[in-house]
Order: sequence, then C-alpha cells, then structure tokens
Amino acid sequence: MDREQRVCPDCGQPVQSVIRRHKTLGAWVPRWVPGPCHNPECEAYVEPGAQPDVPEPEVSRPEVPGSDVSEPDVSEPGQEPGTPTVRSS
Repeated sequence: MDREQRVCPDCGQPVQSVIRRHKTLGAWVPRWVPGPCHNPECEAYVEPGAQPDVPEPEVSRPEVPGSDVSEPDVSEPGQEPGTPTVRSS
C-alpha cells in the first residue's frame, strides 16, 4: 500500500501526517492532514511539543421542537394516569 508523503506548503520539507476529525452522517470520521513544520528556517515553524492553535469543533446537542414546553397533568381525581381526558368547552 502506497502512502502519500506530506510536505510543508511554505518550505517543501517533509512533515508528519496528523489526524483531524470531521462529522459525517452523525459519525466522527478521521482525516489525515499535513502536520506542523519543524524546520527552524521555515516561516511556518512550530516548536516540537507545542500545542496547535486549531480549536476542536464544539459539539452541541440538537434541540427537539417542543422539548422545553411541558403540559401540566390535568387528570381528574379517580382517573387512571395516561387515559385521555374529555374537555367540555
């Protein structure tokens, strides 16, 4: 199996591949991208062991319509819970 050699876009030196992730159809999928350049003469130089400035995507739960509205239980005394109530207007 042949692997693609990643290079720095500024100086052309070989760099390591790192894994980023993105969400596709509700599942996190790995994506291999070029890592930081460790060539001291390069403009894009990053010291070994330094944390990248790329923030992780914020994961939020989708809101369910009507989930924040609760209807009070108005069953009459002596009536089984869950049975439909007949309201007269």
